[in-house]
Amino acid sequence: MELGLYTFGDVGTDPVSGARVDPALRLRQLVEEIALADEVGLDVFGLGEHHRPDYAVSAPAVALAAAAGRTSRIRLSSAVTVLSSDDPIRVFQQFATLDNLTDGRAEIIAGRGSFIESFPLFGHDLDDYEDLFEEKLQLLMALNDGEVIRWPGSEHTHEIPGRGVYPRPVQDKLPIWRAVGGSPQSVARAGALGLPMALAIIGGEPARFAPLFKLYRKSATQMGHDPKTLKTSLNVHGFVAETSQQAADIFYPAQAEVMNRIGGERGWGPTSRAQFDAARGPNGAQFVGSPAEMVDKILATHELFGFDRMLIQMAIGVYDHAQLMKAIEILGTRVAPELRRAAA
Repeated sequence: MELGLYTFGDVGTDPVSGARVDPALRLRQLVEEIALADEVGLDVFGLGEHHRPDYAVSAPAVALAAAAGRTSRIRLSSAVTVLSSDDPIRVFQQFATLDNLTDGRAEIIAGRGSFIESFPLFGHDLDDYEDLFEEKLQLLMALNDGEVIRWPGSEHTHEIPGRGVYPRPVQDKLPIWRAVGGSPQSVARAGALGLPMALAIIGGEPARFAPLFKLYRKSATQMGHDPKTLKTSLNVHGFVAETSQQAADIFYPAQAEVMNRIGGERGWGPTSRAQFDAARGPNGAQFVGSPAEMVDKILATHELFGFDRMLIQMAIGVYDHAQLMKAIEILGTRVAPELRRAAA
């Protein structure tokens, strides 16, 4: 079982201290976090693409490249690349470049994204939301298959009459994951295409999402793919500290600020500390607690899903960077080794 982190590079004001974090500071902090995650033995670090004033990462490959020279083994991934509003050729070239810089440690998690700002920004119609992603994903997969691409074109992609795309990655192929939420259609499509799947869960009871993993494997089998060769990832919110109370007290104010701000945009009701504390119980979606609690909850969830990887969004919202660095250290030195021992 692989264990890693992902973040969107939140900027803004710390709701506890009032300290201001701007994009320049946050990006420098991200490089430090990725370097530490590599040092303490975590397996993956992912950066999500957004085009909003509250996030510093609009170009994941660039930010990951800044950390490449300070790491030696950790895999560097987008989380996610908003492929619908991007150019698949440039996405492939950027991550193939990152793959060369890291001697074969780059990955792409491609998704539709959870926000829509990139569509008008890059001149796309939201009415084409589904078709844009599916057509561009097919092109990205074709680019990954070989040096010379012959592409007939589609409604949202142009014809490519036998052109080379460079550089080629160090890996035989770049790992391209398909990011999904709770949509059975997206899950089935990931299996049918034979792509590894990353499922994000930020609310509710994780157990109710377990049937989606069965659907994914069934769809893969029906299309002739061996599900044993296809990796799955569970992406969640969480935080670890020396004690359960400390973890909750550090994580809740920043996470609540983010969820209430975004929830206000989308018409959700406000969250509360009582709801948060309930969600970090054994059956909830918040992976927040002491090292022992984190290990127990991850292993229990693994029993339900059988995933190959868990990515945790610990850096959500703005809070003290030293506390986050300590959490990364604990996750790598105390949680990850226990998970590996249990898996072995």
